[in-house]
Amino acid sequence: MKRCYRFYGGFLDTQENWLNQMAQKGYRLIKTGKMTYDFIECQPSEYQYAIEFVAQQSFKSEREYGTFLEELGYKVFYKNANLNFSVGKFKWRPYGRRMGQISTNPGGYNKELFIVEKKNDGKPIELHTTNSDKVNYYKPLRNAWLTISVIFFTSAICQYINKGFISNGVIVFGALGLLCTIPMTRYQKKISSFLAHLDIEE
Repeated sequence: MKRCYRFYGGFLDTQENWLNQMAQKGYRLIKTGKMTYDFIECQPSEYQYAIEFVAQQSFKSEREYGTFLEELGYKVFYKNANLNFSVGKFKWRPYGRRMGQISTNPGGYNKELFIVEKKNDGKPIELHTTNSDKVNYYKPLRNAWLTISVIFFTSAICQYINKGFISNGVIVFGALGLLCTIPMTRYQKKISSFLAHLDIEE
C-alpha cells in the first residue's frame, strides 16, 4: 500500500489531475482521509478519476447521489475541502440549495467532495452531459469562491477601519481575497460559455 499526504482544498482540477497522474503510474485509490490518500498497485492507466463538488446538497441528497453513481458502475469516495478536525460542528453554506445550506458533523461536514472512480474504457468521466446541467453544477462552485472572497475582503476592510492604516492584516486578507477571485472568475467563464451554448441549442 502507498500512502500520500496532500491537501487540495477547493482546487478540484489540481486534485483530479494528480489522482489521474497516480493512476497512470499504476496506483488505484482505496481510501481517503482528511490529508491522506491510500493506494494499491494496479495496471498503469487502469482507472480514472473525477472530482465532484457536492457541498451545496443536503447530506441526504449527497448519499442518494452517491448511491446513484455507484449504481451506474462508479466507485465514490467522500473527501473534505477544509481541515476542521473538531466534532459537533454546525456550518452555514450560503451557496447551498435549501437544506444543503446547513452542514453538521456528523453529517455532510468535511464531505464536500466526491472522488469518482471508474475503470478506464477510453472515455472520459462525464457526470454532467447537458449545458443546463453544467451551468447548475458550476454555479455553486462559483458562489463558494465568491463567498470566501467576500469574507476575506470584508476582513481586510474591518482591519483597516479598526487600525486606521494599511496593516499586515489588511494586506494578507486583501491578497487572499484577490486569490479567491481567480477560481471564481474561471468558473464564471465556464458558466457564461455553457449559457451561450444553451441559447444556441434553444
